Amino acid sequence: MVFNTGAALLDAIVLAVVSQEKEGTYGYKITHDVRRAIEVSESTLYPVLRRLQKDECLEVYDKQIDGRNRRYYKVTARGVAQLDLYRTEWKSYSTKINELFEGGISV
Repeated sequence: MVFNTGAALLDAIVLAVVSQEKEGTYGYKITHDVRRAIEVSESTLYPVLRRLQKDECLEVYDKQIDGRNRRYYKVTARGVAQLDLYRTEWKSYSTKINELFEGGISV
């Protein structure tokens, strides 16, 4: 993709992906799902997950799978509220950009 992805957009995408799984999801699957929309490395994604956890938008828990611990991430109530804000802002932003691309903004 030729457009840079800012921190807020990446946070929004990660929250959207994690929110799709009621019981939470793990890092590898989050990376895979995020990559359906944008190209992102795991070294970029894990700091985003830590930041969202620090901001109390995600909670983290470990679950044993096949004898190994797997770290799961789940959206908190604060994360749902933040995602709702991102969705509202994205709709407004993308509408304005689409209008510009399609011939200008009407006044």
